[in-house]
Amino acid sequence: MDDRLTAWLSLAIVVLLILVDLAVRITALIVVPRNRRPQTAMAWLLAIFFIPYVGILFFLLFGSARLPRGRRRKQREIDEYIVETTEGIELVEKDPAWPPWLEPLVELNRTLGAMPLVGGNSARMWQDNQASFDAMTEEIRQAKRVVHVEFYILSLDDTTRPFFEALAAARARGVKVRVLLDHLGNLQYPGYRRTKRFLDAAGIEWHLMLPLQPLKGKFQRPDLRNHRKLLVIDGTVAFTGSLNVIETPYQRKKNHRRGLHWKDYWVRFEGPVVAGIDAIFVTDWYSETDELLVREAAPIRAGDGHLDCQVVPSGPGFSVENNLRLFNSLVYNAQKRIILVSPYFVPDDSMLYAVTTAAQSGLHVELFVSEMGDQFMVYHAQRSYYEALLKAGVKIYLFPKPTILHAKHMTFDDEVAIIGSSNMDMRSFTLDLEISVMIHGEPFLTQLREVEDSYRAVSRELTLEEWRQRSFGIQTVDNLMRLTAGLQ
Repeated sequence: MDDRLTAWLSLAIVVLLILVDLAVRITALIVVPRNRRPQTAMAWLLAIFFIPYVGILFFLLFGSARLPRGRRRKQREIDEYIVETTEGIELVEKDPAWPPWLEPLVELNRTLGAMPLVGGNSARMWQDNQASFDAMTEEIRQAKRVVHVEFYILSLDDTTRPFFEALAAARARGVKVRVLLDHLGNLQYPGYRRTKRFLDAAGIEWHLMLPLQPLKGKFQRPDLRNHRKLLVIDGTVAFTGSLNVIETPYQRKKNHRRGLHWKDYWVRFEGPVVAGIDAIFVTDWYSETDELLVREAAPIRAGDGHLDCQVVPSGPGFSVENNLRLFNSLVYNAQKRIILVSPYFVPDDSMLYAVTTAAQSGLHVELFVSEMGDQFMVYHAQRSYYEALLKAGVKIYLFPKPTILHAKHMTFDDEVAIIGSSNMDMRSFTLDLEISVMIHGEPFLTQLREVEDSYRAVSRELTLEEWRQRSFGIQTVDNLMRLTAGLQ
């Protein structure tokens, strides 16, 4: 009797497990695709079907790309502040040189949560990391009222020490210095504790962005990060671009051994656009501290600049992918030439179709990426798209190793440029808080063309024939990593 009972219990347990497994799979088919891109939903379903329990655990942790409700509420509240504090709208000159498609794009950005387009701006750019650090350090030394610092990675080391010492000196002479740095973005580097100790010793007020501290009641999807990089001085000068405040080998011994370093792109703005960049800081400060900052500097007036600029914030605090929609619209509206520079190019279907359609339509399309990668999964997922791009006629240039071309910018015809912190991958479109600036104006485009020319001069063009000769093993790894693209 006992043996028969044991057998029946064993059978019942097996049947129950099968039913539970079946129920989980059916539920996943219903729940996972809801309001997700097909490729993202497919990646999650593959994970749940092949590694059910681990897949479910990861889906519960990482499945929602939305910030907590409180943060989304703060984002809506701050939108009104942004519009109220924007100056320079009246300085935009809609002369005949404007392409007819630009005004609808400006309105699209506004509808999706961007600041208004403002005129009367000027800009200066750097493509050397040390020169960028030097420029910021000098501006901080001249600060009189307030300094706002916000970086995905902000880490004290021998290279960045002058920057930090300038912040401490500004605080000592009575300047209000506020600092935001991403929690998990910095936690992985040796300089994290050293940075916190320095800021505390200098009496600088600082806060972590999107802290993952469940014991303090601070928790959201762990890989939702604040990837923005910006600095605002006295409300009159602002910097933004791709730069993190850290040495170029990123404090990794293996990077030093390999001679690996990152190359960035950085822009200094003056004019009404500075208020828009500062509004991004105000938004993030409010999200982390519940303190809504009031304007502490004199109202911004236009100088002799002739650039029209629009600040476009994006990320999980918004209901749609603001940056993706802007990038796609620009690709579809371009008439002659598109130049894309991104360290991580892992497009969704809409962007892949937009870029390949442009090339197939006869436009000159170039993509600059690094010859080597610093992130295994992203690097191989990116490579899986090269064949489709090359077949469509996109020219792919590989920036030579051991440099990682970390710059993020784009130009469309001779009309519009985009610079900022956003990569052209699904992480930047959906999971990371980013800042982009759309710029219209011939002087800036001319300078950026020179930067593109400098990349092209040292890069190697990848051909379709060469690409097809890579080994079967490498092709397999590339294609397998492509399946994870929606989750990266």
